[in-house]
Amino acid sequence: MKKLIAIVLTAAMAATLLAGCGGAASSSAPAAGSSAAGQAALSGKVATNGSTSMEKVIGALAEAFMMENGGVDVTYDPTGSGAGITAATEGTADIGLSSRGLKESETGLTAITVALDGIAIIVNNNNPIADLTVEQIKGLANGEVTNWKEVGGKDAPVVMIGREAGSGTRDGFESIIDVKDSCKYAQELTATGAIIAAVAANENAIGYASLSAVDDTVKAITVEGVEASETTVQDGSYKVQRPFNFVVKEGAEQSAAVKAFIEFAESKEAADIIIAAGAVPLAK
Repeated sequence: MKKLIAIVLTAAMAATLLAGCGGAASSSAPAAGSSAAGQAALSGKVATNGSTSMEKVIGALAEAFMMENGGVDVTYDPTGSGAGITAATEGTADIGLSSRGLKESETGLTAITVALDGIAIIVNNNNPIADLTVEQIKGLANGEVTNWKEVGGKDAPVVMIGREAGSGTRDGFESIIDVKDSCKYAQELTATGAIIAAVAANENAIGYASLSAVDDTVKAITVEGVEASETTVQDGSYKVQRPFNFVVKEGAEQSAAVKAFIEFAESKEAADIIIAAGAVPLAK
């Protein structure tokens, strides 16, 4: 059965949260960041459908938007990018969610990039490797390169560590590096922190992690000479990245709530929310 995640936050719940933080919880006081008129004007449902990799980003954006607009419910159906694009095409969702660009065959649609996903390639701090090409990373990941000396490192076996099947970060890495269904993992772990800890503990290990999670216990290598950073992801020079897109049908009539949610996701206000969700905001 298709899993449906509905993210719902009512005005009453928002008022309770505000009261718990010391704010006034009266019906006459609008939620932070919105006007009473705006609260009254927006109501209804915004149905989103698609990319599982975008779950944290869409969840955070939806929660913040509904805190400001108590009459709107934003729902999320994690079906995958392809299914989300189909839902936008067929009109079964207001917004399709895609962690890739549109294909030439996917016509009559507009992709709106709301965030970027930067994935750092990490090795042990004692590994002398500082830079790899995308092709070298591909060889290390799919088992064609089994010894670090083949890419200029020590005479030691390569230990590939990654996330479990179904992980959005794994899907992103494998899609970008072109090793989907061919990656040879020595370990498959269920959390980004576990990957970082495993790489930190093994001199022969290589793995990947969301850019925002990497710390000094491991070394984030450069890819084709480019460091992984918010700036290089934003300007496109760092290659291990992908877009997080809202996909809408061209010419389709959108409700005021749908329009407002898209505008909110593109706003400067959303940048900190996107960062907290582990993604990279667009440069403004």
